[in-house]
Amino acid sequence: MTPTLMDSRKPTYRDVSEEYGRILTAAVISAQFRQLLLSNPAKALAAGFGGEAFHLSSEDRSRLVAIRATSLADFASQLSGYNANRSVQSAVCGD
Repeated sequence: MTPTLMDSRKPTYRDVSEEYGRILTAAVISAQFRQLLLSNPAKALAAGFGGEAFHLSSEDRSRLVAIRATSLADFASQLSGYNANRSVQSAVCGD
């Protein structure tokens, strides 16, 4: 199987924000996915949602999996903090 351009490109900040939005949306509309995301984020990301995969770099996936939260609001808050830091780093480093 030959990788496509889409497979080999590095996700941009916007792409990552969209993926985070997709993950949070899935958690809002599905209690089952939400519970899995809070209890085992790695498994939730690997499972995807609605037949769709989540596309994250290994760094973004690792950071998301490291989140420990007891509620979706807490999860989103921690994710938002990471996203804000990433935005600043991107602006400073020119990523």
